[in-house]
Amino acid sequence: MHAAGEERDLIGAFERAADELPFDASLRGVEVISTSHRKHRGSVEFRVVIDKPGGVDVATCERISRKLNAALDSYPDLYSLSVESAGLERPLLRPADYQRFIGQSVKLTTDIMVRGAKTHRGRLEGLRGTNVILTQKNGELPLPLALIKHANVEYDPRADLTKEKKERRHR
Repeated sequence: MHAAGEERDLIGAFERAADELPFDASLRGVEVISTSHRKHRGSVEFRVVIDKPGGVDVATCERISRKLNAALDSYPDLYSLSVESAGLERPLLRPADYQRFIGQSVKLTTDIMVRGAKTHRGRLEGLRGTNVILTQKNGELPLPLALIKHANVEYDPRADLTKEKKERRHR
């Protein structure tokens, strides 16, 4: 087999192993947000972005790395692997994400101008049909999913501080 075929086998093994992660009982609650690979300096760089309720810890990233490395180590090709948290400003990629994060502050970028802008911020109200609904100061803004180029949760550290103050008062 030539090198390109072996590399395709390695990439296929990565994709299969990453697809199986959400079904692994030891990784309950872990969501694979995205996977990617690229060729770089004679090796393949693999990247997995994950999330789970309550956040991702280093131990979870390490468990996933071990599982993926076990699936890839039998291949002769050089590779590197990165397992990362989606972070506080998690991307919204699937329709279900727009339901899961209802009530959160979000930032959406559209392909074309809508109400004079391509960037829209507001409180996520979920989906209504094929529209993402944002509440803004001037009311509701429906944005067709098909127009959304990029979307993510916007982290507001002030909200965390306010929540922490309330919790201290109630102790």
